[in-house]
Order: sequence, then structure tokens, then C-alpha cells
Amino acid sequence: MKKLTSFLALVLSFALGESQISVPQPSPLAKINHKIGLTDFTVSYSRPSVKNRKIFGELVPYDQLWRTGANAATAIQFSDDTKFEGQFLRAGKYVLFTIPGNDSWTIVINKDTALWGIDGYKEENDALRFKVNTKQLPNKIETFTIDFNDLTNNSANLNLSWENTQVSVKIEVDVDSKVMEQIREKILQSKDVSATTYYQAARYYFDTNRDLNKALEWVNASLSKEEKYWVMTLKSRIEAGLEDYKSAISTATKAKELAIKDENPDYIRMNEKNIAEWKNKL
Repeated sequence: MKKLTSFLALVLSFALGESQISVPQPSPLAKINHKIGLTDFTVSYSRPSVKNRKIFGELVPYDQLWRTGANAATAIQFSDDTKFEGQFLRAGKYVLFTIPGNDSWTIVINKDTALWGIDGYKEENDALRFKVNTKQLPNKIETFTIDFNDLTNNSANLNLSWENTQVSVKIEVDVDSKVMEQIREKILQSKDVSATTYYQAARYYFDTNRDLNKALEWVNASLSKEEKYWVMTLKSRIEAGLEDYKSAISTATKAKELAIKDENPDYIRMNEKNIAEWKNKL
């Protein structure tokens, strides 16, 4: 009898399991992985939709803490120390809350990652709290959206958009010290340096307006290992930066010839444009 009861229980459990139906979630989970500079960011949140409702000021009340999405608190994680609206925050995982207002929102980054929603929230666990202004959008955003935009080498905006409202949080990361440390490690303290590494170091020095003579030394070291038209193009630009336009034109002419052989129209046009510009400076 006992065995029969267990068997019937197993059959019932299986039958119930088979009867479950998979249906779309009204506020599906989204996960964004993004790199800003050299720092990895991850945001996990749920995405509710407007569905003919009035959102801010009604469904999401003004001046009250919001979990910034649906179902669960929004989580944000970043691999390096970061600045949010100029305020420093250590690398790690946090939850992102907001307090929406008509003209501005309070952004709250909290350390209690065990929170499911706003229940149990304690202001004493806030890592950062600051205000950002709202922006009215001309077109309605039906589904709540978090994204990264306006990217530079060391910054981006984290945008929160829903209905006709958007707020943007300026994010800044440290790139320069990390790249300079790599240059010290891979070039200044190494005996075996690849052509690519020399090129990358020269390019970084050129792009960040550093010592162009050192950049020229490294780009020449790269070309001594292998001649590539994109490396030669960089060399011509460095020479022009040093106001050695005669050498820059000569180098750009060689770069153009190599680009023609490789059938790369972009570098052909780029070098032709540079040559014409520098000839006017002789």
C-alpha cells in the first residue's frame, strides 16, 4: 500500500509538471554587458511597458523610492573604481534605486545586494546618492529602457528612459593610468616587444598629446619589425605633429602605395587628404 501511495504521488507530480504552460513575462528580464574604456559594466533589470497607463506621477509616484524597473531591484556591477556624476565609488556590485520627481530624480546606489525590492531598504547602506535633471522626450518609450550612450574613451552616460522621460547619469572611468602602466610593463620593462605593442603605445601617445618624439621612436620600432600601411599612416601624422611636413608627406606617400596594393580605399583617401593638407604648409 505504501509503495502504491508513493507511485500515485509520483504520477500526480509528473502530471502537474506536464500541465505547466510557458507564457511571456509582462516585464521580461534584461541584462546589459558594456565596456566603458577598460572597465566592464553589467546592469540587470526588468522591463515593464506603459500599456496605456500614466507612468510617472501615478503608477510610479513622485518623491518615493522606486526599484527602477519591475519584479526586483535593478543590479549594477563594474570591474573598476568609477565616478558617477563626479562621485567616486569602489568597484563592485550594487543595487540601483531612484526617487523620480517632476524636474529631477534622486539616484541611489545601495550596497545591500540581497534586496529584492525596496522592502528592507536602509538609507545607511547607500554608497552614493545624488540628483540628476529630467529630460522630456518627444517620442514615447513604450518599454522601460536602461542603456549606455555618448561613449568616449573614458566616459559614458547611463540613460534611464520610459514614457516621455529620460534621466542620464555621467559615468567616468580611469583609463590613462592603466594604459600607462601597460606601456611601462610591456615596453619599458620588457626586452621582447612586438610590432603591435610598439604601434599601440605610439598611437596612445599621439592620441593623448604626449611626447611625440617618443611616439616617433616607437612607431619606427614597429615599422622595423613589419611594414603596415596603417602604422606608416600613424608615423606620417606624428611627423606632421612635429611640424616635419616634408617627412610626413614622404611617409604618407609610402603608406598610400601600400594601401593601394592592399586595396584599402579608406587609407588611400586618408593619405591623399593628409598629403594635400601638408603640402600647403611647406
